[in-house]
Amino acid sequence: MTVHPFIEAEKQAGHNVKRACELLKVSRTAFYARRSGKPGPRAVQDAELTQQITAVHERSRGTYGAPRVHAVLKQEGAGCGRRRVARLMRAAGLEGRHRRRRHLTTIPDPRAALRPDLVVRNFAPDCAGLNTRWCGDITYIPTGEGWLYLATVIDIASRRIVGWATADHLRTDLVADALKMAYRQRRPVHPVIFHSDRGCQYTSQQ
Repeated sequence: MTVHPFIEAEKQAGHNVKRACELLKVSRTAFYARRSGKPGPRAVQDAELTQQITAVHERSRGTYGAPRVHAVLKQEGAGCGRRRVARLMRAAGLEGRHRRRRHLTTIPDPRAALRPDLVVRNFAPDCAGLNTRWCGDITYIPTGEGWLYLATVIDIASRRIVGWATADHLRTDLVADALKMAYRQRRPVHPVIFHSDRGCQYTSQQ
């Protein structure tokens, strides 16, 4: 059973045609081509192809652009050109979204000795345990002049950042500066467990 009459009823009631088409998995191109009464053969083909394109795009979670959508359609036996796919995707408002490539901030040192996990994977907050468990991490921030690296020291008990440092490099000085700031801020009386990954910045003897 065709769903076009339901979309037409929504349109006559003044509701959003785009939303109705999305819910019923029908492209607006196909709906308006059918609604016009006598669409040309090319319009009908475009409408049907747009539905196929939309299905492939949705399966890719919105990441596929025209080249990859075209490749999938070709594998599925659809006879269409890449330019046509690109044109129909533009008309339907579909575009690919690039997945962000992971940017490594810490690289394990294979020569570093294995250290025991003194935190024992316990990252639960505990207001009575301030300055007993700290955790270090490095993240990166893209800027117009390149990457900016941010090292942080977090008190696990309160989840608060107690030390931080930024630099345009990933040398050990970056995490050392963050630790120095944490010490100046908190002045712990007793030894503190410092938890981090096995990145070379954290296993350095500096």
